[in-house]
Amino acid sequence: MTKRPIIAPSILASDFARLGEECRAIEAAGADWVHIDVMDGHFVPNITIGPDVVKALKPHVSIPFDVHLMIAPADPYVEAFAKAGADLISVHPESGPHLNRTLKLIRSLGCKAGVVFNPSTSPSVIEWMMDEIDLILVMSINPGFGGQSFMTSQLAKIRKLREMIDASGRDIHLEVDGGVTPQTAPLCLEAGATALVAGTAVFKGGPDAYAANIAALRGA
Repeated sequence: MTKRPIIAPSILASDFARLGEECRAIEAAGADWVHIDVMDGHFVPNITIGPDVVKALKPHVSIPFDVHLMIAPADPYVEAFAKAGADLISVHPESGPHLNRTLKLIRSLGCKAGVVFNPSTSPSVIEWMMDEIDLILVMSINPGFGGQSFMTSQLAKIRKLREMIDASGRDIHLEVDGGVTPQTAPLCLEAGATALVAGTAVFKGGPDAYAANIAALRGA
């Protein structure tokens, strides 16, 4: 892709005792979005952040909040995250019986709507609803916790989704999350990704290293 990739650091890898400062630091370092991983200990094996934390962080930065709901059911909580300050809300097809209805709900609350693909989820689930989607997120690890290794099997899925987006004629972000590093980022971008989520690769080394870490991902 020739367009400058969006870099969305995942605060899952940040210092949770200093979340506000960490969000300000990544914005100052050149991040485009703040990626917020919401986990319920049920849909995925971890518990992380709720709407109140999102609301508390919102005044600290001006860049968009990219909220990934790894919760089931998702519908009862969409409004709370929208009101808390989410700009993009992404859900898994497996998190509820009516994906189309969930995406319409997200958009009705003024947010961009995203669909997340687990490693085993087929691109075909969105074939008939591309008009409802603003963001597609491919998980290149199994969701639930950070620090995992990139699954190269997902590159073919990224390519397939890029074909589907191009065929739709819509301006849909194609995001990749999981094991994204300066080494794997080029593979994602070559396959058609336009946005990269990175946790460890951004936050390693502390705040003084964030700008160089982000530049390394973008330059890759």
